[in-house]
Formats: sequence, C-alpha cells, structure tokens
Amino acid sequence: MVNAHIVGWGKYLPSRVVTNAELAQTAGIDAEWVKTRVGVEQRHIAEPNQASADMAIRAARDALQRADIPPARLDLIIVATNTADYWFPATACLVQDALGAERAGAFDLAAGCSGFLYALVVADRFIRSGVYRDILIVGVETVSRIMDWKSPLGAYFGDGAGAVVLTAGEPPGGLLGFALSADGSGGDLLILPGGGTRHGISREVLEQGLQYGRMDGRALYRYGLRAMPWIGRRALRQAHLRVQDVDLFIPHQTNVTLISQVAERLGVPAEKTFVNVAPYANLSSAALPVSLCDAVAAGRIQPGKRLLLTAFGAGLTCAGVAWQWSQPLPLKPMPFIKRLGYALWDAQAAFRSRFFRLERQLDTLIPTEEDG
Repeated sequence: MVNAHIVGWGKYLPSRVVTNAELAQTAGIDAEWVKTRVGVEQRHIAEPNQASADMAIRAARDALQRADIPPARLDLIIVATNTADYWFPATACLVQDALGAERAGAFDLAAGCSGFLYALVVADRFIRSGVYRDILIVGVETVSRIMDWKSPLGAYFGDGAGAVVLTAGEPPGGLLGFALSADGSGGDLLILPGGGTRHGISREVLEQGLQYGRMDGRALYRYGLRAMPWIGRRALRQAHLRVQDVDLFIPHQTNVTLISQVAERLGVPAEKTFVNVAPYANLSSAALPVSLCDAVAAGRIQPGKRLLLTAFGAGLTCAGVAWQWSQPLPLKPMPFIKRLGYALWDAQAAFRSRFFRLERQLDTLIPTEEDG
C-alpha cells in the first residue's frame, strides 16, 4: 500500500519583529494582558516589498533541500493561504515559477486557519490514488496587509510561511485518520468584508474600513473550544486510536488559554501539547507547518511518533489530522556540493522565468492569421 510521507519541512519568518510594547503605543493594547492571557509576546511582520509568494518560496526551498528533492520532480504545489498576492493568478503559480517546478500543477486553497490541514489531506489523497508522487504544500500568510494596526486586532496575528514535501512510499505511517468540517453560518465572525465581489473596492468601502479584517474574538474562542476537541476525536476514531496513543498534540497556535482548555477537554497532558504562539502570534494557515518545523527542531518529533493536529478558523472551518511520523531526521547538514547544486537550480529557474516572459512579449509582435 502506498502512503504519503513528510520527507522535507521548512519555514520562513520575516526579519522585522514587532513587540507588544510597540503595539501598546500605536494600538492601545495592554501588552501584559496579551502576553499572559493570549500568550503572544511578539510577531514577525513582512517588509513593504514582501508578499506571500516571497515568503512561500523561501520556506519551500528550505523544505525541498531538506527532502533532497529537486523542484523538477514535483507533481503538484498547493499553497494554503487567505492572503494571496493577487485574486489571480494563484500564489501557488508564482511559487511554481520561482522554483522552476516545470512539470508541477499548482493551485491555492483557502480554508481559514484550517487551510494547511485541508491541503495535507488533499495531497495525501492524490498520492494514495497513485496519480502523483511528490507534492509540495505551503502555508503562508501576510495578515499584516489586511489589518488596521491602529486597532487591537493586529496584536493577535503575524506573518510567515511553513512548507512540507510529501512523497509516496510503501512503509507504514503518514496520514492515519482525518476529519474536515465547516459551518458557514459563522462566516461573519472572521471576515474581510471589502475587496471581493460582494463589496468591491470603492470610496465608500474605504471610508468604512471594510478593507480590513474583522473578528468577533469571543464567539471565535467559544467555537474553537468546541470544535478542536470534537474534530480531534473524530480524526482519532477514524485512525482507530485513543487519546493515550498520541505522542504529541499540535493545535492551532492562536491563544495559550484556549490551547490549554482544548488539551484538557481532549485529555492530553500539558507535556504532550506543543505551544509556540509566543514568538509568532497567530500565523493562520502557516501556524501548523511552522509548528511542525519547531517541534522537529526541539526534538519533540521522532520516527514512529503519532501526532494529532487540529485547527479552526474563518469559514467557519475546522480540521483534525492523526499523523504518524515516518521520516528519519537529518543527522548532519547537506554537503556543500548539494547546496551548490540547489543554488544553481534557483539561478536557472530565475533565468528560465525571465526567458519565458521575454518570449511571450516577442510572440505578441509576430503577425498571425487571426490578426488579418
């Protein structure tokens, strides 16, 4: 039986860091309350010239090098994001071009903060069906672009990207069970009202501030407190596992108080619960892949370990995944010659992209029969 295994992982966080103390001056937040009650101490914010695709590319390259899989081998690229560079083209297509993944299909997936888990399930199904062998998944968000930084809402979110590479293999492991759910009746609890086809950009939209995200924090908290334990149990049931069988619980990183209460309702002890919300805040679709990278780096994930991942977010959506880690962790850095090879591939991909753009421009100058 063919299973999908995570063989590479990578992350990227912008270098600019904004602390609670800084936001206290501009947004009027209580810096100490945000630290103690929410658990957030700082967040990374993209530079003005950085967009989601830029961060996604950095995380993707990190994951591909760790997997030792060249971009040319990729069959599919899925980018889970709610803050795409453009309405179209898909951010995944920009990533595909930058990586030089010339034979890969590419599409974006928007499912709120649950997007990465949705994408993980989709990729697993493609691989298990035998259609594709190597798939790149990226979770990326530039939430800072849709936040009014004069309001307290900005304190809860940050920017960043995380990526994993999945490949087909016969050894046991990978996705053991999953559950996906949605409740669109709560769509207005976390919403970006302006800019879509409902409220296109206009003077009235800008005057009302509809271009900024809006959140009912209290209602979302209550939804997450119900949804994550429920969806986690569903995933475990499908995997024929008990909570006691879980080696590490990685919930969506949104609020330390919520995480603690969810773990308690599930019956997962604190020592088996992974938390890294303090340095990042809520990274939305990027939160779980970044958490996987941090958990591996901290030695919390080893081959054979069973993970439970849960998330909830805009939509409203929620997702749970039971996953058995099967990939041995790298014991030493990649040799220089291989790192050089990947650097040369990146240079070739950049040249290829520019060449194709020039070719299309020249092509429009050549008369055709349709031109008469």
